[in-house]
Amino acid sequence: MAKVYYDQDADLNVLKGKTIAVVGYGSQGRGQSLNLKDSGLNVVIALRNDSASRERAKSDGHKVVSISEAAKTADILQILIPDELQGDVYKEEIAPHMKAGKTLMFSHGFNIHFGQIVPPKEIDVVMVAPKGPGPMVRIMYEQGAGVPSLIAIHQDASGKAKQTALAYAKGIGGTRAGVFETTFKEETETDLFGEQTVLCGGTSALVKAGFETLVEAGYQPEMAYFECLHELKLIVDLMNSKGIWGMREAISNTAKWGDVTVGPKIIDAGVKARMKEALTNIQNGTFAKEWLAESKSGQKNFKALLEKDKGHLIEKVGGELRKMMNWLSKK
Repeated sequence: MAKVYYDQDADLNVLKGKTIAVVGYGSQGRGQSLNLKDSGLNVVIALRNDSASRERAKSDGHKVVSISEAAKTADILQILIPDELQGDVYKEEIAPHMKAGKTLMFSHGFNIHFGQIVPPKEIDVVMVAPKGPGPMVRIMYEQGAGVPSLIAIHQDASGKAKQTALAYAKGIGGTRAGVFETTFKEETETDLFGEQTVLCGGTSALVKAGFETLVEAGYQPEMAYFECLHELKLIVDLMNSKGIWGMREAISNTAKWGDVTVGPKIIDAGVKARMKEALTNIQNGTFAKEWLAESKSGQKNFKALLEKDKGHLIEKVGGELRKMMNWLSKK
């Protein structure tokens, strides 16, 4: 079992007197930086001059500096811009200022693991990765709780990299819930696998396939939407709070029988074999190379695929049905 660290295992004093620069002010950037600030730490936000997030960061009470200035003056740089941008930003604005005593930090290991960022040996390179979206990181902190997090150490030049990672995790509230130690390789490969095969790719493809099957069989699109997408939240919420067994305890015996007899025929050995293929492509770098090449070429195929799905019938039907569900717009 993985080692778990809590508040008593981390010391915020490790970060006192140091400047933490959070590079990027999106979902994670905002949540993490506000929590660090409220934990009494010295935080600045590093953004490009044309960033649309500059005013929001300033209105939240942060000092905003350029990325190169942050790299030059900060002790710790937490890189929270999109994966596909990190390599170029590092080479152009961060790398020239990396020297002994600095800590380079990430919340996802993609660029380190796939060699897009190769830091000098004399700096610490760590990961602190909350297992939840930035707004939830903030909400849980404000409620006196936290979101479980991961830490990983890629380089420990100072001999204190782990203490730094744990202190940062405490600053964002992670040690209140529990912090698990992993590696950049494990975090990156499992994260990409989950996104592609289950959480995003697998789920959206399964929902669309179910919806299309019912509509093509002559059922009303609204009925198909309710059964294949709308009610998914009920099941996922039950699984999230109680596990698969707890979900099964909350549904009818008819539903349970269909679950255990039909489900394995749909998600069968063939699906698992293709999952293994997807994992191999993650492990050997094929996926990373394809995604980085797509990004550098202007993301034409990526945007076309997104636009195609945006026009799917399930989106049109769902948009109208969600207008009838006032509770959704209030969240």
